[in-house]
Amino acid sequence: MKCKLKALVLAAMTAALLQGCATTKLSGPPDVMFKEGEESFKKGNYEDAIAQWKKVKESYQSPELSARAEINIADAYFLNKDYIEAAAAYEDFRKLHPKHERAGYALYYQALSHYNQIHGIDTDQTPVKNALVTFQSYLTLYPGGEHTAEVTVKIRDCRDKQLQYEIYVGRFYLKTEKLTAAIGRFESALKAFADLPRCDEVLYYLGKAYKEVEQQSKAREAFERLVKEFPASAYAADAAKALATIGK
Repeated sequence: MKCKLKALVLAAMTAALLQGCATTKLSGPPDVMFKEGEESFKKGNYEDAIAQWKKVKESYQSPELSARAEINIADAYFLNKDYIEAAAAYEDFRKLHPKHERAGYALYYQALSHYNQIHGIDTDQTPVKNALVTFQSYLTLYPGGEHTAEVTVKIRDCRDKQLQYEIYVGRFYLKTEKLTAAIGRFESALKAFADLPRCDEVLYYLGKAYKEVEQQSKAREAFERLVKEFPASAYAADAAKALATIGK
């Protein structure tokens, strides 16, 4: 009896495995399903469009039609604001078709998919890092690409967001009296983001941190640099006041 039961279970498992490995059952010719996906896409029914194009992709009947379905799936995810799925779909397209005429397009929108996941400076910074790396890859691979101007602006914005995060963390360390950590954070930020605005803010809090640990010469150096290099800064007046309290 036990042997018969084992045989039945094994047969059922084998059947399920074979069914799972089977080619996707089509509800019509791939080109017809592709057009149906386009109709759904035009109406804003992105999930329906994705479902149709996935069938086209998995039919394996036309490499070019499959490639078009793949990029369309990524676009549908993007427009539906499913940015995690969109980023993965654009990346998959690029891996499968590195020399395709739309590979550059896919890379740009992969970066935008990461960029659109960015929220506040007090949240996970992984999307900022991913967006920056992907935008930089675009400039490297497509230096004369049609999206070069937008990518350059986005790269600067991503770096500014990274600088804001460094200031946020440094100020937290300063507030919680982890002064060595605060100094390290601010010093690193000055080196990494010297070409960006907000360096006046970094210098101000760096000066405060050095003042707290009684490294007066370092504090004076930071405050004097702020006043000299950023005379119109909102922090310049406070820096000047702090200088007046520091002995020579």
